[in-house]
Amino acid sequence: MASTDLQKFCDELRAKISIVDVISSKIKLVRKGREYMACCPFHNEKTPSFTVNEAKGFYHCFGCGAHGDIIKFEMEANGLSFIDAVEKLAHKVGMQLPKFNPESKEEAEKKATAYDIMEMAAKFFEKMLRLPAGREGLDYLYARGFDDTIIQKFRLGFAPGNNGLKAQLSSHGVSDKEMEELGLLTIPENNRPHDFFRNRVMIPIMDKRGRVIAFGGRVLDKSQPKYLNSPETPVFNKRRILYNLNYARDKGFEAKRLIICEGYMDVIAMDKYGIGYAVAPLGTALTEEQIQEAWKVVNEPICCFDGDLAGIRAAVRSVDRVLPILKPGYSLQYAFLPDKLDPDEFLRAKGTDEFLKIVTDTMPLKDLLWRKNLEGRLVATPEQKAKVEKDIKEEVAKITDETVRNYYIQEMKSKIYAELRPQLKFGKEKDDNRAVKYEKRSLIKTVRTDLDDLVAKYVISAFVCYPGLVEEYEEKLLNFAVKDTKLKGVYEKILEIIHDNPDIESEDELTAILDEILGQEAWRNMVDLRILKKQCPDIIKMRKELNERIIEVQLKQLEADIRDCKRILESGNFGDDDYLRFESLKKERDALINESDGF
Repeated sequence: MASTDLQKFCDELRAKISIVDVISSKIKLVRKGREYMACCPFHNEKTPSFTVNEAKGFYHCFGCGAHGDIIKFEMEANGLSFIDAVEKLAHKVGMQLPKFNPESKEEAEKKATAYDIMEMAAKFFEKMLRLPAGREGLDYLYARGFDDTIIQKFRLGFAPGNNGLKAQLSSHGVSDKEMEELGLLTIPENNRPHDFFRNRVMIPIMDKRGRVIAFGGRVLDKSQPKYLNSPETPVFNKRRILYNLNYARDKGFEAKRLIICEGYMDVIAMDKYGIGYAVAPLGTALTEEQIQEAWKVVNEPICCFDGDLAGIRAAVRSVDRVLPILKPGYSLQYAFLPDKLDPDEFLRAKGTDEFLKIVTDTMPLKDLLWRKNLEGRLVATPEQKAKVEKDIKEEVAKITDETVRNYYIQEMKSKIYAELRPQLKFGKEKDDNRAVKYEKRSLIKTVRTDLDDLVAKYVISAFVCYPGLVEEYEEKLLNFAVKDTKLKGVYEKILEIIHDNPDIESEDELTAILDEILGQEAWRNMVDLRILKKQCPDIIKMRKELNERIIEVQLKQLEADIRDCKRILESGNFGDDDYLRFESLKKERDALINESDGF
């Protein structure tokens, strides 16, 4: 294993294992503010001078000077070599230590150079923002309410469309290959290399030490994708990084609160209003690694999502990610903004105090798990109730910690008996014999829309032809269900492969893995990739076709929902919520029509 691979492996260990858990297995730790204290295990003392900082991942003794991370502690406390200590820690979390090859001096220098190159790129983008070429970007930031103080703090910049970054870095001796490896340059086949980011407002992404490791770019016109993040590089793993953790960590300790929101613009907006303890994932749903990073700051981070359908979907997905890694004392809380507002819109409309009320009155994970499985579900018959109960039990079974799992089993049993089972009443039935649905107030309608087989085949084919579309469209498709069992299996397998192999970019790579896992005959006869590739020879054309088909399905569902609401209103037996829902659906339909007109 090369040095860069070893470094990544050790970084993953540090992300997955709590240094407090490791050290507390040897000595008793007592929490003091943002740190833990104990008598030093490396020298005799009566007054505790040994501190452990969970967020920063190190220990330090003010008496004897002992200092290090979880690997160093294992080495010193147990007399192990470096490799033995790494192997022991890896075994704790079921990781297999690859073969080790010592890092060469050249590899070490190469990694150090990567940070230097990313820093040069960040400075270039910052400079461009203040020049005439970046005026449009600066105007956009000012229009968002970001003043010069915020712009400087977050090092916001602008990427021009003239390959200016390539020219700048080349003048400092950076090769095209180095730029490509760091996600700064695209080198197409049979074409000239060009900057990866063009005509975008630039947001540097930093690691916990404040080093620039990647970028996010926000387009200023209606082109897609609206947000573009750096690809995976030797210094950037988007599954492990939380944007703004380098700033939010200390603020979160002070406030005893950490807010996880949907995007980096939300984070910057909150900071503008004095809320400096917000972080965000980077273009993906919240991952297990990111949750564990957040747990190093507070035990129960608050996931604050927009109150729209996308926000609810993001929350539901986080439930799936956190359940297997729950442990005593560590969980997630949830806050949903009303009126489909994002944090910036809400703060501008109602101010910081009202926002803090929202993130104080949170929903615990157990309640969101319950709602996830009940809302929009029919619970009129014993069979329907049994299916819901079965689904809940299967979800709880994902919790690997036995103690936490047992408490969830008790909690869900209580809810099932208190809220679900009494709803089936014996005796007189309703005259209209209509199916009963779960009656708790819904966060938002979560019934999924079926994709017909033709659209499902098109989506699957598009993902195979252009794997890069998966990350862009996965969240958009969460509210759609693939009806055909075989198609659903292929669709879910594609998502699983891309999650496990985020660097896959070509059709050949993805089809080879699908052939190996599913067998050629099991999936290739469902699609005709050659015809589709001919119809859509590039990703831009494919994205346009995909958008049109998705919107067509959404509009059909919205029209059906609007008709249902209209019948309720015309019956005269309706409440305020029914009218508001009717107006909301019409607004959503009109927005989709306008969106489709822009294609």
